[in-house]
Amino acid sequence: QLQASGGGLVQTGGSLRVSCEASGLTSTYTVAWFRQPPGKEREFVAAMFRNNGRTYYSDSVKGRFTISRDNARSMVSLQMNFLKPEDTAVYYCAASRTIIMSQLTVSNSYHYWGQGTQVTVSS
Repeated sequence: QLQASGGGLVQTGGSLRVSCEASGLTSTYTVAWFRQPPGKEREFVAAMFRNNGRTYYSDSVKGRFTISRDNARSMVSLQMNFLKPEDTAVYYCAASRTIIMSQLTVSNSYHYWGQGTQVTVSS
C-alpha cells in the first residue's frame, strides 16, 4: 500500500513536493507519478526505472519536476518547481516490479497505487 503526502495550494511559479512511501518499496520497484487534471484523464508525469534508476519525464514537466527516491526510507518523491496553473491535478504515485521500459507511461501497467494528493496552482 502506497501512502501519499504533500501537495496543497501554491501560486504560479512556486514549488511543492509530493511524496509516497510504502514498506518494502526498494530499488527493485519501478516508481512513477501520474496526475489527473479536473475533467481529464490520468496522465503520465515521471518515472524512475527499477535498479538502474533512469528517469523519464513527460514533455510538459521536463526541466521543472524531479523524481527521486530514498530506498532507506522506502519513499519516492516528486519535487515540482516553476508550477503553472495547468499543473493543477490530483497526483498519484504508482509502483511495479515487473513493468518494462516501453510501458512506463501506461497507467494500467502499474500494480500498486497511492490514494492521490491534490495540487492546486493559482494564477
